Amino acid sequence: MSIAEAAARAADTSAPLLPTLAERWSPRAFDPTIEVDDVTLRSALEAARWSPSAANTQPWRFIVARRGTAAFDTIVANLAGFNTVWAGSAAVLIVAAAEVVDEQGAERRWATYDLGQAVAHLTIQAHHDGLHAHQMGGFDAAALQEAFGLGERFVPVSVTALGVLGDAESLPEPLRTREAAPRTRRPLDEIAELHG
Repeated sequence: MSIAEAAARAADTSAPLLPTLAERWSPRAFDPTIEVDDVTLRSALEAARWSPSAANTQPWRFIVARRGTAAFDTIVANLAGFNTVWAGSAAVLIVAAAEVVDEQGAERRWATYDLGQAVAHLTIQAHHDGLHAHQMGGFDAAALQEAFGLGERFVPVSVTALGVLGDAESLPEPLRTREAAPRTRRPLDEIAELHG
């Protein structure tokens, strides 16, 4: 899929959106030859750092692994299902972990919500800077928790593949077909109850 074809996948929205939001989508085809430069990667992580959190607790940690490192291979080895087929082509894999209890053992009730906001900010910044991101839930959280010594306070919630868009033809079926399938969402009135 070309960059022009990717841009043509912009969301068909019922209200105006920022272009970065409308054009964001989650490919599985990443170019396995292109790296993400340090400035662009740090910008994505900085966007996550500045996302909002309850009482400014910032209950997130990120394990950031570049392709070709032992940490990257560890993450790939603990992915599940179709994720094992395509995610190894991404330039970077990021394990996002939520601090579910604080240092005193008190529950951080909003930690996963706050982590989700941080990952969303990371994703939008990355897309703005010409990258694509694909968030995954299919992985062995306990194995990653142990492999990276996160302890019990930090629980892996997602893994994000980050990189430059690749050729959809490199994917096996049915992933190749899914890559070009029309983007759809539920209608706005089905997910939002507007009053006034």
